[in-house]
Amino acid sequence: MSERTLYMAWQDRAASRRWFPVGRLDADIGRSRYLFRYTQGAKEAREEAGFIPVFDFPEMDGRYESRALFPIFQNRVMKPGRPDFGEYLRNLDLDGSADPIMILAANGGTRMTDDYEVFPKITKDESGNFTCRFFLRGARHVSAAAQERTRGLESEEELIVALELNNPATGLAVQIQTTDCHVIGWAPRYLVDDLSRAMAEAPFECKARVARFNPPPAPSAQRVLIEMTGQWEKHEPMSGRQYKVLAD
Repeated sequence: MSERTLYMAWQDRAASRRWFPVGRLDADIGRSRYLFRYTQGAKEAREEAGFIPVFDFPEMDGRYESRALFPIFQNRVMKPGRPDFGEYLRNLDLDGSADPIMILAANGGTRMTDDYEVFPKITKDESGNFTCRFFLRGARHVSAAAQERTRGLESEEELIVALELNNPATGLAVQIQTTDCHVIGWAPRYLVDDLSRAMAEAPFECKARVARFNPPPAPSAQRVLIEMTGQWEKHEPMSGRQYKVLAD
């Protein structure tokens, strides 16, 4: 299926450090159709944290269409001509058939020059099961023993997910632990609402593993790729108010 959806998140680094889902990209690779619209989260980010619309998408109620991937997304994907492109794909657990949307879904679209990230829409099957991937967050904030344990992780290693109710930075958080009880990091904040609902609805179905471990010189933000599976019995993922598009 060539139709896929990505969301763009923005972080209020100046004050709250909070993440807001501010935009939605619908991509049809097969027919070269790309549609970007802001979400209700952009309005909340503007009202609560002074969010300013992206230069390429100046109107929050606008509907932006293109036959090519918009530059703000294209610039977050390494050019295939680079000599290290193969290694780049391997770090993301992708192969040479990966298209830019697949790469963005895997790499998070992070750049040092702005406060945006990109993540794919999570879907569930008829039984409510889902699978999502993300790179481990917050590794520098764990104990020295946990950091040492992280350096010894292996691909396919089983992990534990736990709901943290009193994280000093975020309040609610999804914690990632090793089976020998080292807290090695967290899931991205913008996934916490949906993942925590799965953990509340079907706690015994929520599992995690190391999909890939990238030792140095891989970027520190792309060392541990986590794959999490779970089930939503009733919840529809990414259906909250912040995800509603402003230009329907």
